[in-house]
Amino acid sequence: MAFNEDKTRVVTLEEGFDFLGFNVRRYGNKPLITPSKAAVRRIRERLRTELRSLRGTNAQAVIKRLNPIIRGWAAYYRTQVSSAVFNQLDRYLWTLTYKWARYSHQNKPKTWVVARYWGKFNKSRQDRWVFGDRKTGAYLHKFLWTRILRHRIVRHRASPDDPMLTGYWAWRRRKGVPLPINKTTQELTNSQDGRCAICGGVLFAVEDRPQNPREWETWLTTRAAIITTATRQSQQPEEAAPRLIHAECRKGLGPELRNAYEPTGLA
Repeated sequence: MAFNEDKTRVVTLEEGFDFLGFNVRRYGNKPLITPSKAAVRRIRERLRTELRSLRGTNAQAVIKRLNPIIRGWAAYYRTQVSSAVFNQLDRYLWTLTYKWARYSHQNKPKTWVVARYWGKFNKSRQDRWVFGDRKTGAYLHKFLWTRILRHRIVRHRASPDDPMLTGYWAWRRRKGVPLPINKTTQELTNSQDGRCAICGGVLFAVEDRPQNPREWETWLTTRAAIITTATRQSQQPEEAAPRLIHAECRKGLGPELRNAYEPTGLA
C-alpha cells in the first residue's frame, strides 16, 4: 500500500479536512466532525433539482419523492454534529416547497397556499409549518426530526483482529446506531427480538446497513416492500396485536393463513 502523492496533503486540525462527506476540524480546544460544505451543497442542489422536476404534480408526489432523500441524508449524518446543518436545510426546504406551491397555484393568494399545504400534519409535534397533503394526511419529514446519536467510542486497545474480543465486537454490532425507524416499529422489533413473526428470520440484518446517504435512501424506499406490519385476525386480544413480518413470508402462506394476516402497512 502506498500514498498517492497527488491526492495526499498534510494539514493541521485547525485547518481541517473532508473525509467521506464529513469535515473534521478543531475549533479552539474542541475537535468537531460536521457535514462538509460540499455535502451540504450537493443535498441542496439535489432538493432544488427534484422540486423543479416535480412542478405540475401534487403534494403527495412531492412527499413520496423527497422523504427518502431527506431521511436517508439525515440518517447518514446523525452520528456527528449536524443539528445546525439540519436546521439550515429545513429552512431551505421550506423555501423550495413554498416556491413549488406558489408555482402550482399562481392565481391564488399567499394565505390560501399556506393554508392548503402547511399545518400540524405530524400529530406528535406542535409544529404548524409542516408541509403535507390534506387528502391523505401524508407529510414531509424534516431533517431536524432525526435525533442525533453519537458514535460509541471503541474500548481502549480493542482490535477487531483480537480473537479474545470476538464477543465485544459482536456486542458492538448489536448495539450499533439504531435504524431510522419510528418508535412503534422499534418497539415491535424489540418485542420480537428482531425476528419475523412467521419465519423467525432476521428482520433488519446488521450486515445490510447502508454506508452512505444514497444507500440509506434506497434502504428507506425499499424497506416497506420487504417488511410490513400485519395484524393477525383472531378472537384472542393478545393474538390480534400487530406484528412485523416479511412481506414475502405472507405471500408464501396458504390462502387461509394469508388472510389471517391483514397488512396494515409499515409502522
